[in-house]
Amino acid sequence: MPITTRVAIIGAGPAGLLLSHLLAEAGVESIVIDQRTREEIESTIRAGILEQGTVEVLDGLGDFSRARTVGHRHDGIELRFAGAGHRIDFAHLVGRSVWLYPQHEALKDLIAARLAGGQDLRFGVTAVRVEGAETDRPRVVATTGDGEPLEIDAEFVVGADGSRSVARAAVTGSSTGGYFREYPFAWFGILCDAPPSADELIYSNSPDGFALISQRSASVQRMYFQCDPGVDPNAYSEAQLWDELQRRVPGTTLREGPIFQRDVLRFRSFVAHELLRGRVAIVGDAAHTVPPTGAKGMNLAVADVLVLAKALTALLDEGDTRLIEAFPETALARIWKAQHFSWWMTSMLHATADATDFDRRRQLGELRSVVDSEAGTRYLAEAYTGWPMTA
Repeated sequence: MPITTRVAIIGAGPAGLLLSHLLAEAGVESIVIDQRTREEIESTIRAGILEQGTVEVLDGLGDFSRARTVGHRHDGIELRFAGAGHRIDFAHLVGRSVWLYPQHEALKDLIAARLAGGQDLRFGVTAVRVEGAETDRPRVVATTGDGEPLEIDAEFVVGADGSRSVARAAVTGSSTGGYFREYPFAWFGILCDAPPSADELIYSNSPDGFALISQRSASVQRMYFQCDPGVDPNAYSEAQLWDELQRRVPGTTLREGPIFQRDVLRFRSFVAHELLRGRVAIVGDAAHTVPPTGAKGMNLAVADVLVLAKALTALLDEGDTRLIEAFPETALARIWKAQHFSWWMTSMLHATADATDFDRRRQLGELRSVVDSEAGTRYLAEAYTGWPMTA
């Protein structure tokens, strides 16, 4: 016998959990399922630069939100090129900031808030497919952690199940249906036990390739350097990794420490052909992915959810279809702006194997055009800290 709910949400990531929270505030019942365990969700370390608008949304969790107390506010970043650093002062340029707050910490907040609110949140449940998108009772077909079949009948289904989304096929007709770009490089990332090397993030363009000097806490740091997508994470010794990072950030002496995690992050851009079909929608990484250079991933998911939550409330409580019909166009306006910004930051900061001397000098000219212009720095600050959230 299928279980029933008003909204079935696949995925207990930031998008799915926030959507369930906003729907509950509006009095709309939902069920959230995720194939991972709670421990897996809360312990998978992922980067987290939160726009000011995202932090303001998370403030709505009340005592469960720790973004402002545990996270670190950053009022700018540094662009480093040609051996010199150039600070982009967000607070001065646009009166806004960002918060360094890892995504798994935000997920801890969201899970705690939803469980305290009585949310039907089911871990270890794997969605197999979504049926009946064009009907008024779509269904999620799933299996429990014990291998038992589970079916959820709903008035609406939302796929917030990441870049390998099961729900995407019900919306686009294909699990891969979308606009796609693969980049010819990746990021080699490390986590290390060390104090911060700088007060704010450093985005460094060097003749040897890009590097990002980021942070996690007062004692743990995250750093990346541009690499070939096929590189073996274990191919470097610790000394080689520190040499590689240091030569890509000339003018800054990195504070070194034991490296306890290393990985390679592929670069892809993706936007699904469709975000809505009938009574099934996709949001977050199920709908789009961006390179991490622009720090847009989780923030874009939050923006999707704000629009969708309002549309679902109007549809399910008032029978008003106008907002849900407008959801794709409304969401895609921001999605494509974020895609452009992420592509622009990526292309401006990274070296490519086929770059000519002209290409290199043109890239440096572009960087100087940004840092020498208040209009250029203001655009970067505005996009990085986030455009106004719409709901």
